[in-house]
Amino acid sequence: MNNTYQDVMNRKNEIMKKSVGLDYDKYELEGIGFDFELMMNDQGYDIEKIKKIQSENMVGNTPLIELKNISRYARKYAKPGYGARIFLKDEAANISGSFKARRAALSVNQAKKLGYKGVIAATSGNYGAAVAALAAKAGLECIIVQECFDSKNISQPEILEKARKCEAYGAEVIQLSVGPELFYSFLKLIEETGYFNASLYSPYGVKGIETLGHEIANDIMDKFGKFPEAVVITNAGGGNLTGTARGLKDAGAIDTKIIGASVNLYGLHMASDIDFNRKSFTTGHTGFGIPFAVFPDRSDVPRSAARPLRYMDRYVMVNQGSVFFMTEALAILEGMERGPAGNTSLAAAFSLAQSMKETDIIVVQETEYTGAGKHLLPQLSFARKNGIELKFGNPIKEIPGENIILPKNGSYIKHQDIDLIELKKSYIKRYKDIDLTSLDYKFLCEELNLTLDKIKDLLK
Repeated sequence: MNNTYQDVMNRKNEIMKKSVGLDYDKYELEGIGFDFELMMNDQGYDIEKIKKIQSENMVGNTPLIELKNISRYARKYAKPGYGARIFLKDEAANISGSFKARRAALSVNQAKKLGYKGVIAATSGNYGAAVAALAAKAGLECIIVQECFDSKNISQPEILEKARKCEAYGAEVIQLSVGPELFYSFLKLIEETGYFNASLYSPYGVKGIETLGHEIANDIMDKFGKFPEAVVITNAGGGNLTGTARGLKDAGAIDTKIIGASVNLYGLHMASDIDFNRKSFTTGHTGFGIPFAVFPDRSDVPRSAARPLRYMDRYVMVNQGSVFFMTEALAILEGMERGPAGNTSLAAAFSLAQSMKETDIIVVQETEYTGAGKHLLPQLSFARKNGIELKFGNPIKEIPGENIILPKNGSYIKHQDIDLIELKKSYIKRYKDIDLTSLDYKFLCEELNLTLDKIKDLLK
């Protein structure tokens, strides 16, 4: 076959379908939509089966911990009677050190079931280690493709640490520079190897997280006789939020507020060679969270199973300095050293808890392992080396790519709301010149969790 960039791109849908053993055409509707629920429920995995697969692979049933000291610290800055109890789901206890093991367990199980000899995933994050660990346990080959370097061959310490962990599990790690060659090289490798695409955005990659929502709902209900008032979920590609929200709702927590949280990296372009090393977070930031929310199908499968706008009640962002501060606070106040990227939602919850009643419960939905390049100190040192100014002050004034402002104390940690209606307007604008049918409108109402009248108002 001709392997020029354009030829491989022209074959992408055919390559992607073959690599997941899934006929996406089956779920397409006339017009713009597809049957999301049918796609999610058509794979033969109910919640009990997923729990069994995960349990057999040292995944799931992670501790739910009340952060009593951090809750007390938040109440210092709240008015009397306010300051919710903050709980943390310690996903670092999973086999690979993050919640991504839930996704990988199901994807690797499916690959094994369908007879694939190996699995492949394009990720610079914790998912690579998860796929590598579960593939090793299943006796499958594994290739992880990372977007790793800028044009000066400089890579972030966090990405290098994740490469080390993948290789420790026996995976082959292929590292590429930032740019369009990542997707091209990934597709070419899928085609050449015939491996299973353990995509973050397949139904398997998202359904695996539903157990996390189930566990949170059931743990809180068993202990306190109610569901949590809010769950804060770090948002990047949207699968984490989608899966957790579906699990919560399936367990009965339909009134629990689903709050997405991302690190504020406004102004930095994720595909920019110049900006690539001017950010201190490789995931969980607005550079992924917003583009994937407004255009979910930009992923490595024809139809993404990550649809965060269907489930998100609120979307907030916090600054890099606040997340680093809360990472240190978690270690010093609670004796839990965890990776900074996983503490994005903790920083948001610390601020959000102050506007909630003392009797309310807010759950931070995940942690991640730390060590080597994932620790906050090498990340801050790398930022300084790349010309980023480090200082103490008010993190709201932080300018991504120019400085990292660590808060003087906890009173300076403030979340900022992202306008969900503006995101939904951005999603819908590509249909403004299309003559939409009633079936199209029905899909958009489900996709954006809005009424028909509101959809029509946004289109105007």
